[in-house]
Amino acid sequence: MSGTSLDGVDAVVLDFDKGGLELVGSLHTPYPPALRAALLEVLARGEARLETLGQLDVQLADIYAAACHGVWQTCGVRAEDIAAVGCHGQTLWHAPNGPHPFTWQLGDPHRLAELTGVTVVADFRRRDVAAGGQGAPLVPAFHADVFRSEDEHRLLLNLGGIANITWLPVDGEVLGFDTGPANGLLDAWCQEVRGEPYDTNGQWAASGTVLPALLEKLLAEPWLAQPPPRSTGRELFNLRWLRRVAGDLLANANPADVQATLAEYTAATVADALRFLPAAPKRVLVCGGGSFNGHLLQRLTARLGTVENTADHGLDPMQVEAAAFAWLAWRTLNSLPGNLPAVTGARGERVLGCVIPA
Repeated sequence: MSGTSLDGVDAVVLDFDKGGLELVGSLHTPYPPALRAALLEVLARGEARLETLGQLDVQLADIYAAACHGVWQTCGVRAEDIAAVGCHGQTLWHAPNGPHPFTWQLGDPHRLAELTGVTVVADFRRRDVAAGGQGAPLVPAFHADVFRSEDEHRLLLNLGGIANITWLPVDGEVLGFDTGPANGLLDAWCQEVRGEPYDTNGQWAASGTVLPALLEKLLAEPWLAQPPPRSTGRELFNLRWLRRVAGDLLANANPADVQATLAEYTAATVADALRFLPAAPKRVLVCGGGSFNGHLLQRLTARLGTVENTADHGLDPMQVEAAAFAWLAWRTLNSLPGNLPAVTGARGERVLGCVIPA
């Protein structure tokens, strides 16, 4: 899995042979700086030469293959032990609501199959979009399989570049949708002002003061009023959007105060999204890179009550999304649907992804 934070590739090895889901091992492979910079430039501009896109497609497949070989070596398994690689790809553009709905992920699965010698399952989102859905989020079905409780309503909060939530009731329908930005704006602002890819533990944000006028403007974003099913990405929540919405408030502000306001914006939009749920959760479980941002967790706690780490419930927060796509690949190989229509808005359940044989 490589998400909207663009920090690298999270790889896990899962074993389904014992009738359940056993995590064998995991590995994070950072993006080479040149690759990350090229991806950021394309996403920031919203356009690129066809040659550039083709080259990125190949380079991503190469780094995914390196992540596969690396995690197999870490786990002490061989390529021939692996049934399939489930690869999400790097989202280039996500536009499920336009006149011609589409979602587009880069990372050539054919090259990945050649480099690993293993069957690859990829391109998970487009079948759901073709069926009238958002194509995202796809992880709620996995969340339900792993984290659902028979005793209490739970909420799973994933803090990647974008934040998404999964409502896990004791019984009844699982729901899930994007709430808005999580690390994406925080990382982008930190990179622009300080030249650092992220705000370690949220220390810079913690040194600033929330700007109420700026927060109010950001909260007026019309997308936030849209009921689920809904999904979003860097196409909307980026620095161009921030400058347009903030106007003079941004130019005249202390940069640390802007960072503090962006952290509060993430917490506020997550808390506000709970109004779309049938009831309040008893427990909130947090995963994703944002689970390591102490300041952001403090702001979420102030609005949601106590939040817990998924590690305390059996799965490290940085392994959840990668495990979800291994699980989705397993379902595809077994001709089982991977989407939840109540989450994505698709016309029905669908077997997701394309299978590239070894």
